[in-house]
Amino acid sequence: MTGLVLKLAPKERVLINGAVIENGDRRSRLAIMTPNAHVLRLRDAIHPAEANTPVRRVCYIVQLVLSGDVEQAEARGQLLRGIEQLSQVLTDHDSRTQLALATASVLGEQHYQALKALRSLLPREERLFAAGRA
Repeated sequence: MTGLVLKLAPKERVLINGAVIENGDRRSRLAIMTPNAHVLRLRDAIHPAEANTPVRRVCYIVQLVLSGDVEQAEARGQLLRGIEQLSQVLTDHDSRTQLALATASVLGEQHYQALKALRSLLPREERLFAAGRA
């Protein structure tokens, strides 16, 4: 099977081409067969006011691409610059691996993989900010 496969938890919501769809009472699997459909899990969504850290800002840009609010070509340069800036601060091996994966995903127009890689950096970013406040 080709296309995007979403595994949804009970009552989970997803945005597909501008429409919010809520799953029923049971787990389900949804196959999106239309190429270039704009799909965003709402549990992964970052509210604009929450895009207040470097990693969250880059995640938010990817989210805008996934929701269809920004064109891929328009966001590409901004995403690559943001990832490059993150790589200057997050220099450990694991972060570098995730940032390289995010870069490759953006270049390959695989924005779900880019978001997944970037979201994995959120806990590390939170720890760094917490250590800076201590």
